[in-house]
Amino acid sequence: MQIDHAIWWQIYPLGALGAPIRNWENTPGVAAPRLRKIAPWLDYAVNLGCNGILLAPIFQSSTHGYDTTDYFQIDPRLGNNSDFDWLINQATARGLAVILDGVFNHVGVQHPLAQAAQAGESDLVLMGADGWPQHWEGNLDLAELDHQNPAVADLVVEVMEYWLARGIAGWRLDVAYAVPVEFWAQVIDRVRENYPHAVFLGEMIHGDYPDLIERGHLDTVTQYELWKAIWSSIKDRNFYELDHALRRHQEFSDRGLMQIFVGNHDVSRIASTLGDAGAALAATILFTLPGLPSVYQGDEQAFRGEKGSEEWADDALRTPLPDTPEELSDLGWWMFQTYQKLIGARRRHPWLTRATVTVTAVANEELQYLVTGQDGEELQVSISISAGYSATLTFADEELAIQF
Repeated sequence: MQIDHAIWWQIYPLGALGAPIRNWENTPGVAAPRLRKIAPWLDYAVNLGCNGILLAPIFQSSTHGYDTTDYFQIDPRLGNNSDFDWLINQATARGLAVILDGVFNHVGVQHPLAQAAQAGESDLVLMGADGWPQHWEGNLDLAELDHQNPAVADLVVEVMEYWLARGIAGWRLDVAYAVPVEFWAQVIDRVRENYPHAVFLGEMIHGDYPDLIERGHLDTVTQYELWKAIWSSIKDRNFYELDHALRRHQEFSDRGLMQIFVGNHDVSRIASTLGDAGAALAATILFTLPGLPSVYQGDEQAFRGEKGSEEWADDALRTPLPDTPEELSDLGWWMFQTYQKLIGARRRHPWLTRATVTVTAVANEELQYLVTGQDGEELQVSISISAGYSATLTFADEELAIQF
């Protein structure tokens, strides 16, 4: 895909398609071609203005998808590899590129590699002094891979190329920040020998964002600093926070493309955090900044859901979609139309991806910034939350005034 034009619709298939997450393996009738239920939502994503689908894990796993048990098989709760091929054909026919979520920092403890390591028959998984696999961040269901072992790099290259050969456009690298940057550089260089146009997006929550791009040879990384500043500055009525974050964002963007968002499958829904008007304003900011934007399923319909603090804290963020878009509540379509308008403006001005952002005026409840393209294009953005929420977007060839 042409990465500079990428606008992704992110979907968490196990949740969105109504698959059981826990204690499903011995339940009759659980295996089903649920991936085929995505069909009407592909048209929906195109209608929204997106040209890519970013899929959360779809490989065989024990529960939530991030505890992989087989990298080469589609999770039976979603279907099989033939159902995946069908999905790729359907997406390609609509001009949608598909990126898969690759969980290569760890595997599930039920993965054969973890089982073999515990039996002393494999050295691809790190083992603790207690004789159990080394659990990532204390998660007892996850076993860390040994990224110093060349065989792990061989495995990841094999997995990546297997699915690239089946038609995907690239990979989201889960918890990329937890994997040695040299590992990514080696693996990505090897994969690009055969798939030079593959896209690599790294999940980066904290750390030196551009450094992972530069030394890891990725295309882009998630910009969590900006995500936090967007919602927090609106919620706290303090645009000085966003002013600071935009300056940081430009410093990062000078060194590499940032993947920008106001929602994903790991954070509270933006409409739950800010309400409808605040969520729409957050989307307005998102689509006027340099970077590669993505939309999490349902945010464009003002879905609600707050992240919890218990073991299954993300359940409320990953609720099922109805069978078809026509079954969505009437209450969310105004948000959809707002997103359409913003995405449409961005598509008409693709130079925004690699533009420069400069704050020109800031107060607690007012913010103005100038976005400048590499060939001198300009967008002036004026935002106010002093008396209701409003934004004015002024391009050389059009002006959008938005009231929330």
